[in-house]
Amino acid sequence: MRFGILETPENITLFNMSAAIRERSPTQKEMSFLLPGNDTGVLLIHGLTGTPVEMRYVGKGLARAGFTVYGAQLAGHCGTGDDLAATGWHDWAESALAAFDHLRQRVQRVFVGGLSMGAILALHLATRRRKDVEGLLLYGPTLKYDGWTIPWYSFLLKILINTPIGRNYTFMEKHPYGIKDERLRKRIVHNMLAGNSADAGLAGLPSFCLKQMWALSEQVESELYRVQAPSLILHAREDDVASLKNPIRILQGISGPAELVLLNDSYHMITVDRERDQVVARSVEHINRYTRLAADAKSPPTA
Repeated sequence: MRFGILETPENITLFNMSAAIRERSPTQKEMSFLLPGNDTGVLLIHGLTGTPVEMRYVGKGLARAGFTVYGAQLAGHCGTGDDLAATGWHDWAESALAAFDHLRQRVQRVFVGGLSMGAILALHLATRRRKDVEGLLLYGPTLKYDGWTIPWYSFLLKILINTPIGRNYTFMEKHPYGIKDERLRKRIVHNMLAGNSADAGLAGLPSFCLKQMWALSEQVESELYRVQAPSLILHAREDDVASLKNPIRILQGISGPAELVLLNDSYHMITVDRERDQVVARSVEHINRYTRLAADAKSPPTA
């Protein structure tokens, strides 16, 4: 459930991974990007119904710090609701894995970052490439939709979603759309409602994809203990989509070192909201710290 920030990126190379993931439909637009840099790579994964555009601001900030950054496009995204509903969580996970493997061939080490469901896919990827994921950047990780805009009766969805009406239902996004900055929110919502899903994400979530998100979350919760990569978790105190129970559950479940940073002036979309510069700065700090530690560990002892 994500909506990207519209901008005209500079020095961004379109990076077509279609062949490595799956054939795209004619209604899908290629939005992945590659920012060349040094031998430390960062894979950025957008959220459910979202687009790589929502990761561009952070990606450009990481690139300015010298890193090679790839903003991946998940299977089924940047097209229509039908395009998305034709995929499931295994497809999303495989597209993230294909992007990781391709980026890993270009650099010596890779950190993986993700927003919302993208953060959950990053955790899953860390269990499948345990020796290769150098660290994690988890932005607003969402195991459950339980933020302050989610109605108390949402637990009934798991029953209603299996009814004839529920199976074909699309859950529409609503105010404040994960964004606290009113000016930015107005611009993004305008483009989203205009149907520009490649730049602003889908306005609604097909019920089948919500069920797939639940299945992914269940899978990742069962394997959190296998995550050993050092993790930076950034989460908004006032997250309208995912409460603080989500990062706390992850913090308690993973095995590797982890740090939780709470942001005070953002909603769910922290990669584009008011504290996006802090997101970049904290991410750069985390990457540099663990890159240095890895280098020190490999250095021969001095006499």
